[in-house]
Amino acid sequence: MSAAPEQVEFLYGVDSSVADDSRFYEPPRVVKFRITKKTPKRIYYARRNDGQTVSTGFVDRQRIEADGEVYSRTRGWWSPDFHLYLNPPELEQATKPNLGELKAAMAAAHPDRGGTEAEFIAARARYENARTKETSA
Repeated sequence: MSAAPEQVEFLYGVDSSVADDSRFYEPPRVVKFRITKKTPKRIYYARRNDGQTVSTGFVDRQRIEADGEVYSRTRGWWSPDFHLYLNPPELEQATKPNLGELKAAMAAAHPDRGGTEAEFIAARARYENARTKETSA
């Protein structure tokens, strides 16, 4: 008689790392962390530090089972396992910017129409960025 395969469980995090260069933007994605051990107080999971080395992290079992999510005290906000979920989180995907709306916002922010110079510069940058992405796609 063969043994039943071991059920694999995961904790989930969100990788929303942003490159310094906006040309290499990647939308946030869900990352799985394999649960390696469960005790009455903790859930241990495998995390990657540099893509090669695997270390072990843990979360408070009662808290994550009660709330469905928990924040890590030992990881930075940029780490995918800083905010862990018991179930995969739903990610909102950014909608494609509407050039007409961005152009209208830029016109409304113009100093001659009651806006400030800083507001106009920011609105124009958003419009130009969206227009450049649309023409290069």
